[in-house]
Amino acid sequence: MKKTLFIILMVLILLFGFITFRFGSALLQEGNPIPILTSIIKLELTNSNYQQFSETNSGYRYVSKTTRNSPSSYDLVKEFMKEKGWHFKEQAGAGFIFEKNEEIVAIGTRLYSKNYFLWYVPKKVLN
Repeated sequence: MKKTLFIILMVLILLFGFITFRFGSALLQEGNPIPILTSIIKLELTNSNYQQFSETNSGYRYVSKTTRNSPSSYDLVKEFMKEKGWHFKEQAGAGFIFEKNEEIVAIGTRLYSKNYFLWYVPKKVLN
């Protein structure tokens, strides 16, 4: 019984250590990290390029993997918007400007860790 409890405790400590090592200081930068970590696990276990982790009154937040090669990681944001009928206009820092029927929208991105980035899509994009 003690041996089983010890093994379970060691696995939990190793899992906690792995998560802390993998994400480090990024864990608490967005508040509660559980929705983001859950979406990252789904992202790793599926063939998806992005996972939604939050919805607000004004929009949706997604997490995606960063790529270390060409094309840019942010090309999937451009592809996502293209599928919704929006056309890429320009990049302004970490934001991307899109246009549709003379309406302009900005998609904000930011690194969460060296392996993942977060992006925000206003609700009017999906309506």
